Amino acid sequence: MPVEAPVHAVEATTSDAANLRGAARQRLLWAYGLGDAGTGMAASLIGFYLFIFYTSAAGLPPWMAGLVLMVGRLWDGVNDPIVGWLSDKTHTRWGPRLPWILGAAIPMGITMAAMWWVPPGGLWLKFTLFVVIATLAQSFYTAVNLPYSALAAELTTNVALRTRLNTARFTGSIIASLVGVVLGGLLLQDHSNPASYLRLGLLVGLIVMTSTLVCGWGLAPSALHCQRPIREKGTTRRLLSRVIHNGRFIKVLGLYLLLWCGLQIMQTAALVYLPVVMRLPESWSNWILLPFMVSTLVGLWVWNGVSRTGGRIRALHLGAVLWISGCSLAMVLPPLDGAISPLGSTGNLIKLALLVLTIVLAGLGASCAYLIPWALLPDAIDADPEKPAGQYSAWMVLGQKLCISVALLIFGNVLSLSGYEAIQGVVQPTSALVAIRLCMGLIPAVLVVLGLLVVRRWPHRTPQRP
Repeated sequence: MPVEAPVHAVEATTSDAANLRGAARQRLLWAYGLGDAGTGMAASLIGFYLFIFYTSAAGLPPWMAGLVLMVGRLWDGVNDPIVGWLSDKTHTRWGPRLPWILGAAIPMGITMAAMWWVPPGGLWLKFTLFVVIATLAQSFYTAVNLPYSALAAELTTNVALRTRLNTARFTGSIIASLVGVVLGGLLLQDHSNPASYLRLGLLVGLIVMTSTLVCGWGLAPSALHCQRPIREKGTTRRLLSRVIHNGRFIKVLGLYLLLWCGLQIMQTAALVYLPVVMRLPESWSNWILLPFMVSTLVGLWVWNGVSRTGGRIRALHLGAVLWISGCSLAMVLPPLDGAISPLGSTGNLIKLALLVLTIVLAGLGASCAYLIPWALLPDAIDADPEKPAGQYSAWMVLGQKLCISVALLIFGNVLSLSGYEAIQGVVQPTSALVAIRLCMGLIPAVLVVLGLLVVRRWPHRTPQRP
């Protein structure tokens, strides 16, 4: 981990990345887009397959596998603000962020690969090693991802370029997640085979390490000369107090939590909604979510263009309209005839087309949950005289992780109270079907509306040329 260099380290002349043109501009955008690609792929595979790996390949009982994941998540919540604070305080001739990104890239790749290794020994030895590896992997992931996230606010003061950087970031993340899903489907056909997981882990570890190093190399010319946090002495309590009393940041954080909670509830409910409510065959359910990811990718570029011409809040409002439209359709869509193929009748074809339309509308709208809060965050950082971007980015990331946990808790409790039974082929009660539709429709729509209310008085800034 980087440490503070002596105060006499050479300071670079500050310049704004908005002044870059041609190849230098493209290098910056491509490099920033790569920064979340490898980690995005790793995160998607962890989300889909890590629990199955622990139980099916490593032989842990479900409660023990869940405990490993919980410990990793708890540590992740602790290390976010720590790394954010340390990153702000790092003082080197290379700036505060690059030493973290480049220094943690190789150990992150190694530990991400090691997560998919089944150690020898009994259950408790495996459990202990899995916890240690997961803790190390999360630590190195945070050591890369938080300084990288903070750079968007420091590379430029230009609103349009900041939005464009975040568009590149989430474009790389979503494309890599798509590739990760495909790799998982191809390499993990036997969920009980430890060797197939290790092959996947080694491949992903190499991709994570390489993409992060290339990102750091590509960002270096701009990161060396970008804005840096103002180094002022003060207690941790004073730093936290300043964050809490930053009204713009509280609005951005509130918007982010509400939108992400709605998005996570929808994504978690989708794999239940499709086979149980819409009566789509299990073999179709995973693949029909691809239109959601593709439309989310398209939406990033649509809202980037709208933000450039009409402002970020206008982009948020338009995205919210599409998102709420998708939620409304999800509430009322008629189920397919499960007795025949989805393509086996005209009625099923029409219902399938309406389902894809719903997914596309939700994906286009939900993409604003990725882009707009992170595009607004630099405004909140600018409102702080010391501009500790690492601290603000840390609380955003921590809020997102807590939000995911809350969303899963809400979804699980709603299903339990509705009488839902997680048994394949069982006829679910009407109350369970209604609850699943609420999680796909009304609940996310209400959260989106609340998000709009949170930022209803956001100060307008005239769009700038990126």
